[in-house]
Amino acid sequence: MRNEHVKTIEWTGGVVRLVDQTRLPGELVFKDVTDHRQLAESIRRLEVRGAPAIGVAGAMGVALAAAKSDADSLDELRSDVRAAAELLISTRPTAVNLRWAIERSLRVAGDESIRDRDELGRRLVDEALSICEEDRELSRRIGRNGAVLLSDGDGVLTHCNAGGLATAEYGTALAVIYAAVEEGKRVHVYADETRPLLQGARLTTWEMMQHGIDVTLLCDSAAASAMARGWVNEVIVGADRIARNGDVANKIGTFPLALAAHRHGIPFYVAAPYSTLDPSLPDGTTIPIEERSSDEITTIGGFRVAPVGVKVFNPAFDVTPAELVTAIITDVGVFRPPYGPSLLAKNRPSGA
Repeated sequence: MRNEHVKTIEWTGGVVRLVDQTRLPGELVFKDVTDHRQLAESIRRLEVRGAPAIGVAGAMGVALAAAKSDADSLDELRSDVRAAAELLISTRPTAVNLRWAIERSLRVAGDESIRDRDELGRRLVDEALSICEEDRELSRRIGRNGAVLLSDGDGVLTHCNAGGLATAEYGTALAVIYAAVEEGKRVHVYADETRPLLQGARLTTWEMMQHGIDVTLLCDSAAASAMARGWVNEVIVGADRIARNGDVANKIGTFPLALAAHRHGIPFYVAAPYSTLDPSLPDGTTIPIEERSSDEITTIGGFRVAPVGVKVFNPAFDVTPAELVTAIITDVGVFRPPYGPSLLAKNRPSGA
């Protein structure tokens, strides 16, 4: 059993070192990335994934772009950095943390007090490291804020992977479970497999078993049956973007869970950094939803399971309406309905 949490992504001497999550659970492999284009591809391929983690990756990608640029002037370097930022942002359009982190880096790059290339490069590295460290700290706060909602002996159902692998180190939805366990509470986790890429089966179960936490794997369509049998006391999921009315975009399959939880009278909690709130969007209908390759549906492990030429609908996320969300657990507190007033009344944390 592993006691420490794996560092999902790190900056080490001009190299971004990340856990290649496509290799789990078979093997724990760390991949060194030296170019922002390569990092963008790692984000697209889900080698690094999870809204907070790809936010950190985006900021580190901007720093890589500055370090590798052959621009002759400070203005040209800023232009290269902006181009790299656009590429990185385009990789995953739904997760607001990616744009949020990169825009923080761009504000640093635009600081007119910077006098030379070296200073700009150092400042971008410092900003990326700050974002990474902030993510580690706020994940712990999410865990502490949410742990009070769990009781000893609870069964908690979760979807996709919102653990340490989805952040810089500790997690969002799973941070609540980790914190509860650290407080001495016994928790049994029910992990949806999470089609089509099986992040729950591959990653969440791996994390839970690494930390000695009791876990049962479910196929996605068995979740409501587990609730009906009385096994589930709470559902806790992460989020990639939250509209200002409290509508939540998360991994496809989250909305049906919320409906099932509502039918069975089970609390449905969302755990995410406060930076996941996008106050520019009035509701979930305005959240951009990424659609991914049809191959993720028509093949499994490289083997075709559907007829050639079949039409495919493969959204990466769905939107859960605010009225189905019992509470939103963040690093700055736990929010309850009505979400519009409560979410916007809270002062956004530094840098958000």
